[in-house]
Amino acid sequence: MRFWVGGYGADHNGAPGEGIGMLQAGDADDGSAGGPLAFTGTAVAAPSPSWLAPHPALDVVYAALEESGSVQAFAQVAEDRLTPLGEPVAAGAAVCHVAVAPDGAFLLASCWGDGRLVRVPLAADGGLGAASIAPAAIDPYGPETAPAAAPDPELAAAARALRQAAGEFGSLVPDYDEEPPAPVVEAAESGRVSRAHEALFLPGGIVVSTDLGFDVVRVWRLREGRLRGVQQVVLPEGSGPRHMVWHPSGHLYVLTELSREVFVLAPDAEGHWRVIGGVPAAPGLLDGDTAAELAPSRDGEFLYAGIRGSDTVAVLRVRGSGDALEPIALVEAGVRKPRHHVVVRDTLLVAGQGSDEVASLSLDLRTGVPGGVRYVTPVPAPTCLLPRR
Repeated sequence: MRFWVGGYGADHNGAPGEGIGMLQAGDADDGSAGGPLAFTGTAVAAPSPSWLAPHPALDVVYAALEESGSVQAFAQVAEDRLTPLGEPVAAGAAVCHVAVAPDGAFLLASCWGDGRLVRVPLAADGGLGAASIAPAAIDPYGPETAPAAAPDPELAAAARALRQAAGEFGSLVPDYDEEPPAPVVEAAESGRVSRAHEALFLPGGIVVSTDLGFDVVRVWRLREGRLRGVQQVVLPEGSGPRHMVWHPSGHLYVLTELSREVFVLAPDAEGHWRVIGGVPAAPGLLDGDTAAELAPSRDGEFLYAGIRGSDTVAVLRVRGSGDALEPIALVEAGVRKPRHHVVVRDTLLVAGQGSDEVASLSLDLRTGVPGGVRYVTPVPAPTCLLPRR
């Protein structure tokens, strides 16, 4: 099995990466990844492509070029080769994540440096259009400000009915059913900085995004191709929500980088999201540890959280109807600074940014717990692993 590999290059503290690479795990055409690992070289030169995402239908890969603050599209031209599809598009400072809409209409770029969530439309061939910036997040723990008025229920219902009746002209009806944007609080006032980190597309036209600096999960609604803010779900101050997993049960699991916890979020009957639970990723983590990636097992029964510092992988079991989590194990990651990992059948592949390696760990499908390291191979500053179609 083959994987595109994103990583850091010379523009990121002199890191050794040269662009998007290619990793082979076992036989190239095998659907599992349990065999020997090999880094087969650079597929295309690019400056610090720290995150990669696929187009849903085309052989196109999108990269967050973190140090240059831009995103770029790359078309596959051979089994192990990519070529730029147009020029990079500016997104924002330290863009660290890209997510592509299920219909391939646009992508969302999350920017750690300035907190921007940026929408970039996609052409028929997968090329990038002009970027637009979504409304800024508001810090719930910043200086006190007058709360924005909630939408009037009767006016909101009337607006929805009128929009539906107006058909193609529905976008002209004012958004009385949307929560109004809260006033922006400058970082200088609060000492806290907005840091967008991930966006995730959910069923039903809902998008969620994390702001690690403001400790919120933002909920958005897609309407007529536009992204409209609906709600901010507030997590504990200083927790740092980073990455998320959507579970088939209808629950959203959110891994916090700074407090190393996993929170459970769900919408109520009216569609209002709230926190319904949360647990430490694992007992006994070190004070300096930070969490990185969260990934589910193939059957959705387990979650795997990468922990940098102690360089471990925390394992949690999904309990009940998906509304509860239980930490069950903490194992060695097999690499230093595990930045990203993916589950492929009975194998956990872990990208070690700090050791310039990728390791494969065997998974016990019954217990969900990773066993010993199967294979390790040198890979320059890996930060993202994307299965190649």
